[in-house]
Amino acid sequence: MNQQIDSLNENTDQNMNLVIAGHVDHGKSTIIGRLLADTDSLPKGKLADVKETCRRNSKPFEYAFLLDALKDEQDQGITIDSARVFFETDLRKYIILDAPGHIEFLKNMVTGAARAEAALLVIDADEGIQENSKRHCYMLSMLGIEQVSVLVNKMDLVDYDQDTFNQIVEDYTEFLEEIGMEADCFVPVSGLEGANIATLSDETPWYQGQTVLEVLDSFENQKLPEDKPFRMPVQDVYKFTRGGDDRRIVSGTIAAGQVSVGDEVVFYPSGKRSTVKSIEGFNRAKTDTIGPGFATGFTLDEQIFIKRGELATLADETEPEVTSRIKTNLFWLGKAPLSKNKEYQIKLGTAKVSARLEKIERVIDASNLSQSQEKDQVERHDVAQCVFKLNKAIAFDLATQFEKTSRFVVVDDYEIAGGGLVEEAIEDKQSWVREKVMLRNYKWEKSKITREERAKKYSQQPTLVLITGEEDVGKKPTAKELEKQLFNEGQMSYFLGIGNLLYGVDADIKGENNHKEEHLRRLSEVSHIMLDAGAILLVTAVELTQEDLELIKTTVAPDQIETVWLGDKITTDIDYDLHISDFESERKAAGEIEGLLQDRGIIFRPW
Repeated sequence: MNQQIDSLNENTDQNMNLVIAGHVDHGKSTIIGRLLADTDSLPKGKLADVKETCRRNSKPFEYAFLLDALKDEQDQGITIDSARVFFETDLRKYIILDAPGHIEFLKNMVTGAARAEAALLVIDADEGIQENSKRHCYMLSMLGIEQVSVLVNKMDLVDYDQDTFNQIVEDYTEFLEEIGMEADCFVPVSGLEGANIATLSDETPWYQGQTVLEVLDSFENQKLPEDKPFRMPVQDVYKFTRGGDDRRIVSGTIAAGQVSVGDEVVFYPSGKRSTVKSIEGFNRAKTDTIGPGFATGFTLDEQIFIKRGELATLADETEPEVTSRIKTNLFWLGKAPLSKNKEYQIKLGTAKVSARLEKIERVIDASNLSQSQEKDQVERHDVAQCVFKLNKAIAFDLATQFEKTSRFVVVDDYEIAGGGLVEEAIEDKQSWVREKVMLRNYKWEKSKITREERAKKYSQQPTLVLITGEEDVGKKPTAKELEKQLFNEGQMSYFLGIGNLLYGVDADIKGENNHKEEHLRRLSEVSHIMLDAGAILLVTAVELTQEDLELIKTTVAPDQIETVWLGDKITTDIDYDLHISDFESERKAAGEIEGLLQDRGIIFRPW
């Protein structure tokens, strides 16, 4: 296996991903065009074709035109999309991610930078340091890109003046120190004239440093994190049926560490565990161990229900953080401000959860580093330390431990609007329950009958139906009528009244004050057992809140819960799946809930 990992490292060492960033019109595209031309990396005749097109259109030739793949880019005179540019030196091959500097397209720079190992930041010598010159580098630092070199471009416009160059170096170095960064070097260049791009220029006898190509070759490839604890965000679980193949392959890309056949793996946040039976790969030699960077999969000795969004780890290594409240360091690029009165989506690894902004601890203007602790929203292009409340717990590492499994993005109205790193896992109200659930999962005695086999046998998906609302609105009659309807149709259903628990499982705490959470926990554990048996469980409770629901979801998988509010007046903040406002009869209400179960694919809809 070590040979296999060494082979991957060797292949990676032959390539490097770079991002090039800077303020609009500071000459990034011109420099990339020069790199392509000076390394003979252009398709044969491409340079001549572009020059001829410019001649026919009476347009001065610019090296930036070599990158313009879209006609409207040339018309507007700005690069509006992130371009992947390939070239090579004698040392290795490069992929440059041209990150647009125009303020409207900062999101593309973030997308590009997230894949880069090093960066070139371009500053116009004549125009000087601009807001985006600072914002871009701040974001690069947040994305963990430590190798950054600064190109002071358009030196021809200032007659290659050394004092102008030195002043930019001094001012920008001071800014970098304030954000905890250090540039590898500063290079005076002219993309237009080719000065100091491939060879040192006679126009800058005062500069005896590296050329841009030499700077690129001096960057070091990031080593794969083999020595970190094993981390693999679960992408999917593939099931096979053809030809008697009954494998279930847990798949994903290994972010860190190594996993071997025989290792005990634990999945978070569920806490479920099993042992690796085999390592699988498409069109790859069989192996017993695999490491970071590989898209892979493995089978388990015992079949457990795992889904996308879990984080696979090793039982004998450092555990990840698990919580539904996170303190983050975030940059915001959304058109609308980040505010507390809106629901967002957070994507971290393969997990995707709904989230709300709970608290803004401080806001930083990335262009001048001014701070405010009194803002109630985060404006576009600001950097902020924020606390988010998630609708369910996720697993991750802190930025100080391992950045890759700490990075996240925030989605607002189907667009990436921000991103950053998790700085702290904050204890939530479900932490005490989660610990018990993980111990339960560790000690759980598994049946020989799988969840899929029960679902096939009973023609239904196990589900907890929570029917809530004010007192005396028909919850119990509706639940009992639904139980009867499902039973008569051949479904495995069961109504569980709260009284059944209070005078049975909860008898030891019945009548004691302040035990609501423990009542809910025990209800959830009973529900978990019933769902494991394959049943559709119907439970009624008075005025459940969102906090109550979140506690239940800590024990019962959220995708196995359907919540119904019965009654016209909604008195809590619960996030329900169905609202029956007009209660005419238990038969009609039960029919509406059965329709929900059919729509969700929990039971079949009759033809």
